[in-house]
Amino acid sequence: MRVLGLTLSAALAFSLTSPAMAVEGNAKAALEKNAMCIGCHGIPGYKASFPSVYRVPYIGGQNAAYIEAALNAYKKGDRKHPTMRGIAESLSDQDIADLAAYYSQLK
Repeated sequence: MRVLGLTLSAALAFSLTSPAMAVEGNAKAALEKNAMCIGCHGIPGYKASFPSVYRVPYIGGQNAAYIEAALNAYKKGDRKHPTMRGIAESLSDQDIADLAAYYSQLK
């Protein structure tokens, strides 16, 4: 099974060994940080057109550890979407933890 470009086992292994896991997320703090995310990932069924037309996943309710692992993989270049990489590179470990906490509590 693949989850956002990572095999499930790779996503779990990364999330269990990631230094970002040591940072506690604050969902309320993410309210000031999620503007770059919500326009795509906050709309069920949304499609984007760069670099090609693709379905953007709605991430509300996704596991926080998975969101952290995905963002860290984009940040490191292990996942290859150019827009997500640019966004992830601008995020601190605390930003990533806060966003993961926020999106994991949504439905």
